[in-house]
Amino acid sequence: MRSLVVAFAALTALGACSQKPAEPAAPAAAALSPTLQTEAPAGAYKVDKTHASITWKVMHLGLANYTARFADWDADLNFDPADPAKNTVSVTIDPNSVRTDYPYAKKKGPDGKTEDFDKKLATDATFFNVAKFPAITFKSTAVERTGEKTAKVTGDLTMLGVTKPVVIDATFNGGQKEFFGQPMGAVGFSGVTTIKRSEWGLTAGAPYVGDDVQILIEAEFHQAPAAK
Repeated sequence: MRSLVVAFAALTALGACSQKPAEPAAPAAAALSPTLQTEAPAGAYKVDKTHASITWKVMHLGLANYTARFADWDADLNFDPADPAKNTVSVTIDPNSVRTDYPYAKKKGPDGKTEDFDKKLATDATFFNVAKFPAITFKSTAVERTGEKTAKVTGDLTMLGVTKPVVIDATFNGGQKEFFGQPMGAVGFSGVTTIKRSEWGLTAGAPYVGDDVQILIEAEFHQAPAAK
């Protein structure tokens, strides 16, 4: 065994000697340019609901991911391209707006009763229970850059009365200082995170429905038009 290790080490050294010098390592996150390369100005932004989405996926029976979305949500962004670590975002989701596109929603079942599956998810005490918990919120607490256009956004997610930290892998897609000729800054982000729904007390359907929920975010933010 020892002879094999020695032989492997010799081959590795020989290969290293025959190769070109190693390229310089990519800069660490701490050495990144302090500013984001964008024309979008600093300031307060609001999400454009017509160009934004929050979808989520959860495994069903170990066979395929069941996908749904929230149709009504709002978000506020404080954007600082000169110091991205100072960026903050807050999100409020209406769980009553859950949309599954369940093919039998609002159709009669075998018992002759009409089932609205979206309404069941929103109102049932074992799911989102909107009567008691009318909002899901996220408030960022830190932003750590990981690349020229990427960052980890840490924040507090509150759902069903439980608040826990989550980390979103975010990508800055770009920004501009005008939007369709209007003097209005616009920026766009994509984000993804995975949570365990049981940590917020949402265990309905287990074990047939998985615990890991992947959340996919697409968000375009606009500044308010300049005052005339």
